[in-house]
Amino acid sequence: MERKLGYWALLALVIGNMVGSGIYILPAQLAPLGWNQFAGWGITIVGALALARVFSALGARLPLAGGPYAYATAAFGPLAGFTTAWAYWVMSWVGNAAVAVAVVSALSLIFPALGTTTGAPALLAVACVWIVTLINIRGVREAGRLQEVTVVLKLLPLVALIGIAVWLWLTGSPRAPDPAVPFTADNIALAAGLTFWGFLGLEAATVPADKVENPGRNIARATMMGVILTGLVYFGISFAFALYMPVSEAAASPAPIASFLGRYLGGDVAIAVALFAAISAFGTLNGWVLVQAEMPWAMAKGGVFPAWFGVEGKHGTPVRSHLVSSGLLSGITLLNYQKGMTDLFGFIASVSLSAGLVAYLMAALAALRIARDSTLTLLAALVAVAFFCWAEYGLGGEAITYAALLIAAGLPVYLWVRNARAS
Repeated sequence: MERKLGYWALLALVIGNMVGSGIYILPAQLAPLGWNQFAGWGITIVGALALARVFSALGARLPLAGGPYAYATAAFGPLAGFTTAWAYWVMSWVGNAAVAVAVVSALSLIFPALGTTTGAPALLAVACVWIVTLINIRGVREAGRLQEVTVVLKLLPLVALIGIAVWLWLTGSPRAPDPAVPFTADNIALAAGLTFWGFLGLEAATVPADKVENPGRNIARATMMGVILTGLVYFGISFAFALYMPVSEAAASPAPIASFLGRYLGGDVAIAVALFAAISAFGTLNGWVLVQAEMPWAMAKGGVFPAWFGVEGKHGTPVRSHLVSSGLLSGITLLNYQKGMTDLFGFIASVSLSAGLVAYLMAALAALRIARDSTLTLLAALVAVAFFCWAEYGLGGEAITYAALLIAAGLPVYLWVRNARAS
């Protein structure tokens, strides 16, 4: 009997892919932006909810493997589908490098030697990649179980942090100095671009749609509920940092969530929370490794990618797609580890986001064509299109250039497969 993902595993996949390295690292990236980050969060949450509505509607209408790829193909044809899938695949394995970095960044608070031993962080990050790859090769049910456990563990310190901030507010504790960063369009755009990193994965339920129980109902429920719960957690965390964590401390910390809790509960707590942060990022890595392998498998099944990627192993998982995707992920992790951990995370996250926004934009455009009979979905799609164009601008020229080059690199593959099939 084929084993599939139920609603709770699917909800865990959605939340787990969003809540992970992002919220455990982003406070350090956002701290220098001051209160601009809240304008960014507000815009991002609106955009994320609009996109969640788009994916919920499309997932119910077209419960097909590949998610964004399937929708773009149905709406605009194989070239658009390939471009969408390739951009999403690039986002997945490039972004997973940042997630692997986040695992090591958290562990460096527990084992300081990791930050000073040459080569150790890179090797440990790659080891984490291959551990979760082997788990995913064993089957989606095993990956789903791991995701359910890590989601619970990763939320515990986040809820504790919000609780401490509420207690500090109720007791009138002194607040952190206001950095007095001016509100500007560029700062808000940069904040929106960075904060959307925390919502990458909201479409995770649609990608393995052929492996989901009752996909027409469960995909929509898991997607919308996952985005709502995640948005509430993110906003609470950001307010806690803005009110009770000095900008200089937040910006300099490799694991700001652990530093916040350590500041108010003691250094031993910071070490424990760093372990939770590592587990959180590890769980996110698990979910994204599942997703990154599904996309080339779906492309191969759709005839726009080499058929070699469509071969499944004895557990019904895309083994070859897993091996290639994790190999590329390992390569980008090793090649860029001359950067510091925080700088490396920011650079990779920006490039990954820039590529991923193309895939999300294509999904929103597909909804404008496929879901014409739903006014709410059309409105959500228009909001999402406007958000993605603005967020892409906010990421800056360097990230856009790198992402464009990575996406353009897929065109020869498409032409080669098309010519091979034609002959």
